[in-house]
Amino acid sequence: MFNDYLVLGGAGLVGLQVCRRIARTLHPKRVVVASLLEHESRAVCVRLQEEFGDKVAFVPAWGNLFVPGPLAEMDRRDVMANAGLRKQLLAWLYGDFDTAYGENHLVNLIQLHRPEVIVDCVNTATGLSYQNVFDGAKKVMDWLGEDSYANDGVADLESFLLSQSVPQIIRHVRFVHRATMEYGTRVYLKVGTTGTGGMGLNIPYTHSEDKPSKVLLAKTEAAFGHTGLLFLLARTPDGPIVKEIKPAAMIGYKAVRTVVTRDKHGNDKLFAPRSCAIAGKLDLRQDDTGYEKTGELEVTIVDTGENGVFTRGEFAAITALGQMEYVTPEEIAQAVVLEIRGANTGLDVIGALDSSVMNPSYKAGLMRSVALSDLKHAEAVSEYPSVALGKLGPPELSKLLFEAQLLKEVYGSLGQVLDGADGERRSPAEVAAAVERQLEESKVRFLAPSIGIPVLSSDGRTFLRGPRINVPEVVGHHTVVPMDDPAEVERWAQKGWIDLRASNMERWLQRLSLMVEARLELRDSGSAAASIRSYLPTEFEIGEVVAWIFNNEMGGYRIK
Repeated sequence: MFNDYLVLGGAGLVGLQVCRRIARTLHPKRVVVASLLEHESRAVCVRLQEEFGDKVAFVPAWGNLFVPGPLAEMDRRDVMANAGLRKQLLAWLYGDFDTAYGENHLVNLIQLHRPEVIVDCVNTATGLSYQNVFDGAKKVMDWLGEDSYANDGVADLESFLLSQSVPQIIRHVRFVHRATMEYGTRVYLKVGTTGTGGMGLNIPYTHSEDKPSKVLLAKTEAAFGHTGLLFLLARTPDGPIVKEIKPAAMIGYKAVRTVVTRDKHGNDKLFAPRSCAIAGKLDLRQDDTGYEKTGELEVTIVDTGENGVFTRGEFAAITALGQMEYVTPEEIAQAVVLEIRGANTGLDVIGALDSSVMNPSYKAGLMRSVALSDLKHAEAVSEYPSVALGKLGPPELSKLLFEAQLLKEVYGSLGQVLDGADGERRSPAEVAAAVERQLEESKVRFLAPSIGIPVLSSDGRTFLRGPRINVPEVVGHHTVVPMDDPAEVERWAQKGWIDLRASNMERWLQRLSLMVEARLELRDSGSAAASIRSYLPTEFEIGEVVAWIFNNEMGGYRIK
């Protein structure tokens, strides 16, 4: 089995039991226990070390996983109250991915500890949804069109942008993807949530909002959006094994005790009430210094960890038959460990999705041939070739299709591109010159620039363009970019411009040579040689050529 584990949320209700179960049954050498707060992580490590002795090394780690390292130990309220830090966080969330990746606290943890297995017990959906995008939207809407914008509007708008769960969860999963690949993680297991404890839209429980709670439904949206992204991660080549256990009940419980606790407003005091007339305006938030304090809010509660604390009445209601009911953290931990060991628990949500989605069919394969044949015949009597419209991305797709179309128009077959009439291999310069001559007669000359794809000449000094250009992409309101950086122009050419230079034709000759070799191997070895390396058609089919490039050069292929 594995030796090194990283348990995110390891000091929580479920995370602690996961650490225990891993130590007891999987016999690891090291378990890194990560929590939001330093004292929680250290306390749990001391507790586990006392329990298991020197058989396992328990290593504390802490900080907010969803922000840059320098902000990881700061309270989010302090970050949001600081204009400079808000701007820093906005740039990190919506700016350059590579920069944000290098700064992310979770990535730094994975880089430092290099775990073979990551068990993510963080209540991600709750953390993101309870940043409360609805409250932020209301604040922004309140000042829209009003003079107060200059005073409060910028801070409210920045906070609103930072409360969006979608960009946060997308970045988070992309960070997980790259970091687990770079640092050798073999299993990533998420303990997720349904957001409603398994109940439906009729759920009567909220976190004290009116029902149906928009914030609670946002939690479900984040939870299953996360699952969808993990589904994609599980279908990504060379990544870790990805699993998710998704409890569909309230998780509990940790302990029963009588303590001074806090209500939803953070209050832990008892006050003598005032009698007020039903008249005038109702002030929903008054200063509590004007009320007589009669004691502390000391009640008997059941502690359910991240789900909060409940009174006897609340706990009895929410766990009753037909209500949310509940599942224990020990049962969740058992399922987690069984899945890590490879046992079939039937509880892995990603595996369930894999077994239930509809996959490509034999009939569709037959109909594909019919459709391509009909397209070929219709194209033959059309004025323009059926190459690309630029609607299907990435930008490289259209660029490569048009370049393949020009090569096909000049030479007709893959072999003819490579070899001249004398049997000698063509040079990149010869191919570049021939393709540029063909462009003068080809409909590609008008079609590609019209849909936003420039054509870079063979000398690299001029280009053909239409009224719009797709690459570089428009960001915000900026539609004019400088062209004085040769490296930028080179990047644009590689990404989305038809490139007639000899250097690009050399790349085409190399890839076409590999396609021809793979086709010959398929003929000699039959189905054993059929793979993404194979070029299956007998003719120069531009779509098949570009699909081969995606499969073999860009890593854009399916594994399931």
